[in-house]
Amino acid sequence: MSTPSLEQVTAALATVKDPEIRRPITDLGMVDRVDIGPDGDVRVAVLLTVAGCPLQDTITRDVTSAVSVLPGVSSVQVELGAMSDEQRRGLQETLRGGQPAKEIPFSKPGSLTRVLAVASGKGGVGKSSVTVNLALALAARGRRVGVVDADVYGHSVPAMLGVADARPTQVEDMIMPVPTASGVSVISIGMLKPRRDQVVAWRGPMLDRALVQMLADVYWGDLDVLLLDLPPGTGDVAISLGQHLPNAEVVVVTTPQEAAAEVAERAGTMASMMHQRVVGVVENMSYLPCPHCGPEHRLEVFGSGGGARVAATLSARFGYEVPVLGEVPLDTSLREGGDAGTPIVAADPTSVAAHELTRVAEALDGRGRSLAGRQLGLTPTSKF
Repeated sequence: MSTPSLEQVTAALATVKDPEIRRPITDLGMVDRVDIGPDGDVRVAVLLTVAGCPLQDTITRDVTSAVSVLPGVSSVQVELGAMSDEQRRGLQETLRGGQPAKEIPFSKPGSLTRVLAVASGKGGVGKSSVTVNLALALAARGRRVGVVDADVYGHSVPAMLGVADARPTQVEDMIMPVPTASGVSVISIGMLKPRRDQVVAWRGPMLDRALVQMLADVYWGDLDVLLLDLPPGTGDVAISLGQHLPNAEVVVVTTPQEAAAEVAERAGTMASMMHQRVVGVVENMSYLPCPHCGPEHRLEVFGSGGGARVAATLSARFGYEVPVLGEVPLDTSLREGGDAGTPIVAADPTSVAAHELTRVAEALDGRGRSLAGRQLGLTPTSKF
């Protein structure tokens, strides 16, 4: 049997994608050398973006798997090296496509990425749990999803996605988001701190800078949906988001009780003031399915009607419909999944809470974009 040609090996390597950048390693200049021996031994030298890349085992496995199936290959050896400073700068230029640094790609008029900001008026309503489960549910529908944990003081998203101790890879001054087992990519201030237990004590300008860094310095690739888990309330991050991503759509999370609903209305109103569209309300902790009678008997632990009230108030205030997207019940699996880093839509998809969260994701995924409630950015000119 004849040995494979260089063209055949190169074509096989083109099917291998960098697990962080999600582009073929041949396009990224990561294949440094290919040697094919007369007995079918193939050696592939791969350049990692940084020495000691945490996903080097994945790259080695994927390269070996892609090349070993070629006819005539008797063995595959993968040699790992690291890019030089010049090569990393070249990679950075390739990823940016010639665009200048500090440009937020999602704010450009031609961006095809849908930006969904998940907001709440107060903490403790399960906003982060809703965010991560929506991310996984959208990914399960075939969408390419990224999550920005913009809750600077209470960054819990990485732990909920099972990557609490992960650190992003850096290529020059460009950051790669951390991939997760679900295919969702995530970045968080918690990943950028020297220590996980370090306290973030920032005010306005630093918060704005952090948000811009997570949006502009991170290479997200081609996303269908970018979810942002916002801090509760109507503070600096909400204002910065409106300034940098006026095209973002906002999902308001509340619980049924009056106190949560009232402040949730403020969060929605803040989004409208920043010319963002509120696309719906999610009522979390809506009820407790009776452990004796079954889910048809609802125990309204925190009262009822909060989500409907928020939706009705915002609809009347904005002049367009703000629907209740879903009512997510109390479920110990929802809490346990977040603690274990396995969100409920993946860990227990048949549960009532998972079903409701999936229904919310389907509703968001099926909605078309609307100009209602948005600033068009048009400037009047002189009359004809």
